[in-house]
Amino acid sequence: MSLTCVIGIQWGDEGKGKIVDWLSKHHDLVVRFQGGSNAGHTVIWGSQKFILHLIPSGIFHKGVKCVIGNGVVIDPAQVLKEIKELTMRGIAVKNRLFISDRAHLVMPYHKVLDNLAEIRKGDAKIGTTGLGIGPAYVDKCSRLGLRMGDLYQPDYFKKCLKQNLDEKNWLITNLSPYKSFKLEKVYRDYQNYARKLASYVCDTRVLIQEALEKNQRILFEGAQGTLLNVDFGTYPFVTSSNSDISGVCAGTGIAPQKINRVIGIIKAYATRVGSGPFPTELSGEMEERLRRIGGEFGATTGRARRCGWLDLVSAKYAIEINGVTDLSIMKLDVLSQLKKIKVCVAYKYKNKTYKHFPGNASVLENCQPVYKEFLGWNEDVTTIRKYQQLPLKARRYLNFITTSLGVKIKMVSVGSERNQTIVL
Repeated sequence: MSLTCVIGIQWGDEGKGKIVDWLSKHHDLVVRFQGGSNAGHTVIWGSQKFILHLIPSGIFHKGVKCVIGNGVVIDPAQVLKEIKELTMRGIAVKNRLFISDRAHLVMPYHKVLDNLAEIRKGDAKIGTTGLGIGPAYVDKCSRLGLRMGDLYQPDYFKKCLKQNLDEKNWLITNLSPYKSFKLEKVYRDYQNYARKLASYVCDTRVLIQEALEKNQRILFEGAQGTLLNVDFGTYPFVTSSNSDISGVCAGTGIAPQKINRVIGIIKAYATRVGSGPFPTELSGEMEERLRRIGGEFGATTGRARRCGWLDLVSAKYAIEINGVTDLSIMKLDVLSQLKKIKVCVAYKYKNKTYKHFPGNASVLENCQPVYKEFLGWNEDVTTIRKYQQLPLKARRYLNFITTSLGVKIKMVSVGSERNQTIVL
């Protein structure tokens, strides 16, 4: 039995989509366990570029079943958009995509409330995508949420929707210039989604359990990264779900002892989208260089990502939380041609040195990184497929990372194409 988790160990955007796509051909099921359409995975398939927000990256491999688990909050319109685009571009989705009947729905009022909350916060805004993910999770925890399975109980769905609209419309019309949502309009829209998605919705926990009983190979993928985890991330500048290993069990119904491999994904440098502390953040020419060469713009929003040096303090923290067994280093090619490369090995705050990641955002915001410096390499690495063929200076950099983190590197990505991957 092989159960593998792919976890981002930075602030997301580490390149999980490429690794999940690369691994998918070796698995029977690929399961998304948390998040919503506020994150995107970019996958290069042949000459085509795809950006997926909800459908797992394994959809590109024939014979692989893809599951959207109960821990995901689903915008039905977005799922249907992705299904349509994939189908039009020759990727079979029918009988291969399965959506949990326990997954919560993102409703139109969630998006309005999301944007209103950001406006009210002013300079303290989190930097949310405004796609309603946070408010959908709030309703879930408040026991007000509507789930995929509710769509197929029309009377019950309409009753619960009315209760929600009575409350949400009052907030929206009294606190903003937005108009109230009409019950019949929202109800019709979601019943239309229900008809179009009926063949995809099922009890995915049973599907996963049956795969376990058949000794099939299962791959779990999440969105965002550990440092955006609602519990262990840079709170309050985080996402609204558990984007670490704990989200796998809660978001799919799998027992924790079944998981036997955890692949941590990390860039050779660091990026972050949205607000919040980022100790190694750069500015000026160096940040612009990393952003331009690395294509560091959000797959969902197109926003420019903040860029900085690799932070081993936060990486070690994320590895410990997730029990990472294997490490994949992404975008090593972006660092080529740099004369010097820095790596953060500790923080300084008020004359105190931190080698452990602090839990307080205020402390983290004012930390100064302590760097170790490496000489860069001038060689192009994008055509290299064997580790020993990498420039000596690149290998020294990678060896320092794996020694510091205590986890062996199993993959190194040297470009965006699927074959631009060194497997150890």
